[in-house]
Amino acid sequence: MLELWGRKNAYNVQKVVWILAELKLEYVHHDVGSTTGDLDSEEFLALNPHARIPVLRDRDAIIWESNSIVRYLAASYAAGTLWSEDALERSCAERWMDWELCKLQPDFIDLFWGYYRSSPESRNHQAIAAAQQRCAQHFAQLDRQLASRPYLAGESFTMGDIPCAVCLYRYFHMGLDVDRPEHVLLWYERLSQRSAFANTIMTPFDELKGRLDY
Repeated sequence: MLELWGRKNAYNVQKVVWILAELKLEYVHHDVGSTTGDLDSEEFLALNPHARIPVLRDRDAIIWESNSIVRYLAASYAAGTLWSEDALERSCAERWMDWELCKLQPDFIDLFWGYYRSSPESRNHQAIAAAQQRCAQHFAQLDRQLASRPYLAGESFTMGDIPCAVCLYRYFHMGLDVDRPEHVLLWYERLSQRSAFANTIMTPFDELKGRLDY
């Protein structure tokens, strides 16, 4: 039985919850990351010495880092579908995953925390505007990629779509007037038809509003 550690409303944990739903894999969920100090416990540090969520256990294997977990699950349980057997197509998916980790994710987190998770009186509007502009540039890049294909790596949904799309619902529904590029919106509509995306990502997140404590 698979086991997953992390709170399900956390950005990186949602990547893993989504792919687990896509693959219809049963797992035991351990809700950690909501209580101060629980990630620094001796038990959790034995799983991940970096004290970060998510963490996945598959039999005797422990895997951490969200995009690595997505890769692991795709390779282990979705070869030929989410994990393309064509090396070039798989490379395209992985490139977008790496790009998300170093470009899109940091700027979206800056925007989401700066605007949505901060109280109105504590918001740094200059920093929010700068993060919003950077995000707009990233979504313009995604739009150019999606102009010639329905999914990031080609004609089929792959693991590459998951990290890059995990922020879409919050980006479009956190209350800011954001750019909505045509091909990104079409991609979002296609993803919205997937029950795994609808059930794990298109979920209320108002419990995070104005909250910086986790």
